[in-house]
Amino acid sequence: MEQFSPVPYLATLLNCMLWVMYGRPFVHPNSVLVLTINGIGFFIEALYLLTFFIYSPRRLRLKIVGILAADLVFVGAVMGGALSGAHTHHKRTQIVGILCVIFVTAMYASPLSIMKLVIQMKSVKYMPFFLSLVSFLINGLCWTAYSLLRFDLHILIPNGLGALLAAVQLILYFIYYRTTSKDDTNQNLELPEVTPASTPVPLSAVTVEN
Repeated sequence: MEQFSPVPYLATLLNCMLWVMYGRPFVHPNSVLVLTINGIGFFIEALYLLTFFIYSPRRLRLKIVGILAADLVFVGAVMGGALSGAHTHHKRTQIVGILCVIFVTAMYASPLSIMKLVIQMKSVKYMPFFLSLVSFLINGLCWTAYSLLRFDLHILIPNGLGALLAAVQLILYFIYYRTTSKDDTNQNLELPEVTPASTPVPLSAVTVEN
């Protein structure tokens, strides 16, 4: 039984690739910050996946290669379609931007199952505090503020929703922190060592496969 799944990392890698495409001058000009941060995110996720690949059994390696190949084909198809089917920046922005909204919203929604578990168990054992805090302050508030300054709905919608969901996570954490046993809290503090809080990885990165 493998304790960790590469799927959330592959999904985040796909997210970064789409946003890198969105920030390119031929799609959405003057988006240097979007291009830069997601380029760095792509590099970090690629390192995660490379490390995972090196130490994984053959079955998981094949899974990584298969999903990564599908991601690359999808991104290539989106790029080819945007360049050949849309001949203005506005149309290209709409095509790529809508896809970015869908995928980022899905990534931000991934902790919903963890939030349900916290309420059911009245324990924050499976909800790392610093990951929720960073998601709220950086992934949520900072990018929401940036999108308002430029009034970019493709950035505003998913990150505004992400800020809201992260805020709910923090509220749940403070509500159920006192009802969490000390041993569970210690385990919770150790969890970011497996899923670093400094990276934009969804909480669903820690999963179990049978």
